[in-house]
Amino acid sequence: MKQAYILPRRFRPLSGSALKLLALFAMLVDHSAICFSPLLGRQLFVLLGIRFTPYILLRGFGRIAFPLFCFLLAEGYRHTRSRERYALSLLLFALLSELPFNLFNTGSFSHPHQNVFFTLFLGFLGIWALDRFRKEPWKASLLVLLLFGASVLAKADYGWKGFLFILLTWLLSEQPLMQLFAGIVLLPWWAGVALAYVPMSFYSGERGFIRGKAAKYACYVFYPAHLLVLWLLHRHFFGY
Repeated sequence: MKQAYILPRRFRPLSGSALKLLALFAMLVDHSAICFSPLLGRQLFVLLGIRFTPYILLRGFGRIAFPLFCFLLAEGYRHTRSRERYALSLLLFALLSELPFNLFNTGSFSHPHQNVFFTLFLGFLGIWALDRFRKEPWKASLLVLLLFGASVLAKADYGWKGFLFILLTWLLSEQPLMQLFAGIVLLPWWAGVALAYVPMSFYSGERGFIRGKAAKYACYVFYPAHLLVLWLLHRHFFGY
């Protein structure tokens, strides 16, 4: 199943690497807004009855990260040389990220939810099941149902809606406007989801400049590393 594009090739300059850096930056902005939220509550303006603060604006931009990561996950599935290795990498970093995720969210070693790598891992397995058993829909349905249940029980970040969104991103690859609609329906921050589809529309379909294991895993490491740094900054500035 190939990704369809709205714009002609000459109007799509963004590689997968560019989208990945944008997603990482948006994630950093989003989590930084959470970290420094006590300083970002001043009202800037009111529009349509909504009170806009730096916190609201930064988090609104940051919400583009998850749809971008889901889109890149589907692209990664299409192009990876080893789906087993890809899945194991997601699981490994899910485990490595759990402590920084807990510290960032609660300031303790425990948290009732699991980090987003678990969501991406389960979503990747769901895509794999749909693709592997596309001629045996009952097997695909059973596996997806089991993975859906796992996402609910694990309370993975973004919940079952995040898991379904990943599957719909794959299933609606040939209908990008329906991808957007699915995101708006499933994810509560509809404005951020809509904004994410602007850079997606300019995706060239090429891998880009992030190549090699070191660069690949540096992007993975960024997630737990930035959570740990932000937790330390929060403790330093706010004392808890």
